[in-house]
Amino acid sequence: MQRDDRLKTLIQDKLRAFPVLAARGDLHHAAAVAVVITDEGLGAGLAGLPQHAAWSTEAALIVTRRSSQLRKHAGQWALPGGRIDAGETPEQAALRELAEEVHLHLDADAVLGRLDDFVTRSGFVITPVVVWADAAQHIAPNPAEVASIHRIPVAEFLRGDAPMLECVAHSEQLVLRMPVGSNWIAAPTAAILYQFSEVCITGRPTRVAHFEQPVFAWK
Repeated sequence: MQRDDRLKTLIQDKLRAFPVLAARGDLHHAAAVAVVITDEGLGAGLAGLPQHAAWSTEAALIVTRRSSQLRKHAGQWALPGGRIDAGETPEQAALRELAEEVHLHLDADAVLGRLDDFVTRSGFVITPVVVWADAAQHIAPNPAEVASIHRIPVAEFLRGDAPMLECVAHSEQLVLRMPVGSNWIAAPTAAILYQFSEVCITGRPTRVAHFEQPVFAWK
């Protein structure tokens, strides 16, 4: 059966038209994360629907829960990713970490583009790399780093209560969270997911680097 690549092309075109903002930072604190799109079930639902509705009903993103044994940010929602090694590009690092954390092995041609860098409270410059994974059928968590893997429908990031914004002491910026089911995901992961939904789904060139992280993530 031939795959339908219209969704992939639409996202890639929007990313190509988006002027990415890169942050300047210490290379020792450079990281990359993979924003992984799966299209399992893509097909008839695309025809005759508004563009964003078609994407939201057929596409999903891969999000993980970090292992409770990790020294930092244990148990938190995350995108597959980690430090950029010497000599690596963000794209190479994101694909390597994707293979290490969830055993998803993708080639360089799976990369669709980048979103804006996000500088964390802990001093990391995170580069989000958007990748296309088709159905991503054979994935499994690396228990040393990942407690569980979740395929979250893109529709979840288009909810009327997303994003969740609130004030926090000792910061002039609003904290950003994204609701998922009855739970929520915190920035920086939430900020990246929100920008993905804005840029790649609704087509709005929304910036997110100014949003704050919850106080528990300031380490």
